[in-house]
Amino acid sequence: MPPVRSTRNLKELPKFRDGLAYLYVEHAVVEQEAQGIALYDAKGVTLVPVAALGVLLLGPGTRITHAAIRALAQNGCSVLWVGEDTGRFYAAGTGETRSAARLARQARAWADPQAHEEVVRRLYRFRFSTPLPEGLTVGQLRGLEGLRVRDEYARWSREVGVPWAGRSYDRGRWAAADPVNRALSAGAAFLYGVCHAGIVSAGYSPALGFIHVGKQLSFVFDIADLYKTEVLVPAAFRTAAESPDAVESRIRRLLRDRIRETRLLERVIDDLQRLFTGLWPEETSEEDYDEDAARPGGLWDPAGEVVGGVAYGGADSGERSTEPKGGTDPVAR
Repeated sequence: MPPVRSTRNLKELPKFRDGLAYLYVEHAVVEQEAQGIALYDAKGVTLVPVAALGVLLLGPGTRITHAAIRALAQNGCSVLWVGEDTGRFYAAGTGETRSAARLARQARAWADPQAHEEVVRRLYRFRFSTPLPEGLTVGQLRGLEGLRVRDEYARWSREVGVPWAGRSYDRGRWAAADPVNRALSAGAAFLYGVCHAGIVSAGYSPALGFIHVGKQLSFVFDIADLYKTEVLVPAAFRTAAESPDAVESRIRRLLRDRIRETRLLERVIDDLQRLFTGLWPEETSEEDYDEDAARPGGLWDPAGEVVGGVAYGGADSGERSTEPKGGTDPVAR
């Protein structure tokens, strides 16, 4: 363990726009400290109040103890294992009884043809800076999007002086691709990692895509496409214009800085919220089961969700129990 040189208190964490606190850590040891955790690195030790933490992102060079994981889980904090600056997403662990309302809303929209089409239309509309004409079919929207992306490639080719012959590469012959195509592919993988982390930390499924379907990362591709022409394409062409050498590592560094500047992870959360808001006229605000870890969820019924934690079937069937069967043990729920 690195020597402790100083003690800092991390009282204020950066916030997602919807109030979800997150923290990215790399090259550190994470241990339990009292009711929270402590981050040990070359600068010393930082105390983190986990009660205020929603997501802990563990980057390269991190180690975490079993006791720290237990403390995070008991406080309902999700833990994500990611690449440098969230450029890759590897795994996730979610503690306690986080609300499934967002995942349920996504699944409902995915399964409802009318809502599914509306989400597809929103995903396309979000990419354009000006309103689109009304009455366009999904095929026409797809065509307009293709033209927009093609124009962006051509524009950046002219601006930086890098020849562009189209998007083309072969994974089996990676070195045969031109520098800008290699930069685009390496940068896209980095962008997917950031979007994947945002989707999972916000409580959605990366597999339930709307434009893209059939892959475990379909929804990641949907969301990443919102930012490609703004963030990825300029970075790829600039990287290739500087030098044809080592474009893969250089674009990752350039994207890392650009993503920090644009606060892209926060934007992912905000765009996810906009994407699924107001799809159904009868929609009400979601139940916040995160407020109380011992609070049970609802029960499914053909007529609609009914209250959970109630002893049904007897004279007192309308009375709510004071706690779910099994106490506050999350396994019992």
